[in-house]
Amino acid sequence: MSLLSFDIEISDVFDLAPGEDLDDHAPFHISIASTAVHGGEERLWYSTKDDGTPSINITRERASELLDYLEAMQGQDVKVCAWNGLGFDLKWIGHAAGDMERAARVALASYDPMFQFFNQRGFPVGLGKVGDAMGIEQTKLMNGADAPGAWRDGRYDEVKDYVMGDSQITNQIVAEIERRGEISWITARGVARSEPMPRLKTVAEVLEDPEPDQSWMDTPMPRSKFHAWIPASVRR
Repeated sequence: MSLLSFDIEISDVFDLAPGEDLDDHAPFHISIASTAVHGGEERLWYSTKDDGTPSINITRERASELLDYLEAMQGQDVKVCAWNGLGFDLKWIGHAAGDMERAARVALASYDPMFQFFNQRGFPVGLGKVGDAMGIEQTKLMNGADAPGAWRDGRYDEVKDYVMGDSQITNQIVAEIERRGEISWITARGVARSEPMPRLKTVAEVLEDPEPDQSWMDTPMPRSKFHAWIPASVRR
């Protein structure tokens, strides 16, 4: 099965205080998205002004075209993946496109190794920490929190390279997870750890699994935080 990963950047600029929930600043608007077929076609998705320069936000029509593309690739038996795609990327693509139900259908059929990891261990993990532990040589080109300001400042090429790089890194991580049958990450203490992941599951499959054991945590993150946006009509 072919592999395609995607990623978005938001255009909203704000300061996130230590321990503050990112969702407190929602809803978010998308500046640009990337899609990358592993070893194949790579595309950037954004909107332009009349003079040809990129717009601050992607238009509803362009976001809908991105959903069309992801849905079509799933229909061609392509494994469509994103890192935290359930809890973030597809939620805001759906918001930008004005079509939460279709975004939810794409989300349920997608593969989200971060969400699968969360459902096994009870906590999320960042793309960079996993890439480092799994020996992925390509690294993230900027801090995601800096991308909105860079886009608004007209540093379009930097953000384009960054968003495409994250899709490329996700492809490499997914391929390595499938090769090894496990996922590795660097802990907050700087130690490499591994978790068995013999088969990548779709988001819908993960949601059928039991919720993670978080009894050892003082303030566990509920699994619903990732999927609460999915309309009940789609979950049935």
